Amino acid sequence: MADFVRNYIDDALLEFRRYKKLSDAAIAQLTAEELFRMPDEESNSVAIIMKHMAGNMISRWTDFLTSDGEKPDRHRDQEFIIDPANTSREELLAYWERGWKAVFNAIEPMTDGDFRKTVFIRGEAHSVMQAINRQIGHYAHHAGQIVFLAKHWKNRNWQTLSVPRGKSEEFNAKMSAKQKAS
Repeated sequence: MADFVRNYIDDALLEFRRYKKLSDAAIAQLTAEELFRMPDEESNSVAIIMKHMAGNMISRWTDFLTSDGEKPDRHRDQEFIIDPANTSREELLAYWERGWKAVFNAIEPMTDGDFRKTVFIRGEAHSVMQAINRQIGHYAHHAGQIVFLAKHWKNRNWQTLSVPRGKSEEFNAKMSAKQKAS
């Protein structure tokens, strides 16, 4: 069981890091104006998504194994309001990093015994694995939104984060050659 838990933790961390890296690469391409731009009044900007994700991370992962993931001092509705005139890119990125730090600080030291515990999110009981999976799905959802918006705002100036359009065959050939060589 200990090997399974360690493998699961390592895989979960890999997934969280993958979504962070993807989001970070998309965010890095945006100007301050694009970061705060909303497609319409009912949509979120990349900045709002980042603020929401960081708020969620700090709430969910602080004292993850010992307190409800929805902390009383979290004000979720406020995460969807941001004033670009009073929020700098640097402040937003610092909050974003604080959220991710909470994720990694909670998961990295976990042990086999931690997976026998029950954790709560909004009073609902979850196994530790269920709670982690819930957050992986949540962050993947929002990472996709960040990439979509960034790609939309950059349009022709977008620097792809995966295989470039029209280059799949070339990419597959390179990967195949690389596998044969090793």
